[in-house]
Amino acid sequence: PFVIVCNHQASLDLMGMVEVIPERCVPIAKRELLYLGTVGWACWLTGTIFIDRHRRDTAIAVISRTARAMRRENVS
Repeated sequence: PFVIVCNHQASLDLMGMVEVIPERCVPIAKRELLYLGTVGWACWLTGTIFIDRHRRDTAIAVISRTARAMRRENVS
């Protein structure tokens, strides 16, 4: 298991990232992206897990639940 951190500069960068990210990847993104029109819609459809960066406790809880689910389902 590993973590990939992508600091992209534009929406088009996402297309390039799709080519290098492994198939069994759990995408996590800031919640603000959910409200970015087609980008947010596409993220939601792909199962992206959204983190509210302004609510630290909630963000940590979401990441913890995701990690537990990954361990339980043996996602690597």
